[in-house]
Amino acid sequence: MKILVTVKRVEDPESKIKVKPDGSGIVTEGVNYKMNPFDEIAVEEALRLQATHKGEVVIVSMGKQDVQTEIRQALAMGADRGIWVKHEGAMDPDGASRLLQKIVEKEKPDLVILGKQAIDDDQNQTGQLLAERLGWGQATFASKEESLESDAEKNKVPGIKITGTSAQVVREVDGGLEVLELALPAIVTTDLRLNKPRYATLPGIMKAKKKPLEELNPAGLGVDVTPKVAVAKLSPPPARKAGIKVPDVAALFDKLKNEAKVI
Repeated sequence: MKILVTVKRVEDPESKIKVKPDGSGIVTEGVNYKMNPFDEIAVEEALRLQATHKGEVVIVSMGKQDVQTEIRQALAMGADRGIWVKHEGAMDPDGASRLLQKIVEKEKPDLVILGKQAIDDDQNQTGQLLAERLGWGQATFASKEESLESDAEKNKVPGIKITGTSAQVVREVDGGLEVLELALPAIVTTDLRLNKPRYATLPGIMKAKKKPLEELNPAGLGVDVTPKVAVAKLSPPPARKAGIKVPDVAALFDKLKNEAKVI
């Protein structure tokens, strides 16, 4: 079975993010970057499925040369090869989904797994748009019934169940979980409670340096990725007021009731 997994390079949430004075973006100096956490879960799930069903795991990322770091990280975790779509400018989910459509038509995977959203812009659209463009079934917010402390998780049992030409996916919904059956090929987007991603081992890191990385570009794929959504301006959140100390519980109760009006 061939599984295509997307990874995105995002700002490390542990970094201090500042908006540029003119609101045109964020200050990138001193900011660390990492693989989108939902994408790490997608890579982990693909590797677990590969361990069960054999086949190949292919990693796809788009952006500047820096994204090779995240592709190599996924290869170090155990993926077989990578595809880098070289692009310098901004890209919205519409452009990303059209590029992925071309790559899927070229690679013909049985399953495409994406993180449900990227933590930089939280748009949560690419997986759904890709499914619509391909005319494939989709299961978003993939999770599982077992906890992340269960024996199944410790034994790295995949949460997505593949049987023949169909997949069973447990997904998170308001109020609980639901189970979907999908005909393959299909699109799945991962939620936080699907698995705990593995760490790359030193031998894995060494092997990743020699694994193939194909370079593509939007023009070569025949895709115009000019964003259809423009970000007019970024603004920092309002500064929080300094806290105060209250002399006793009665004063605290009074402020919560009469000033904050939360009780």
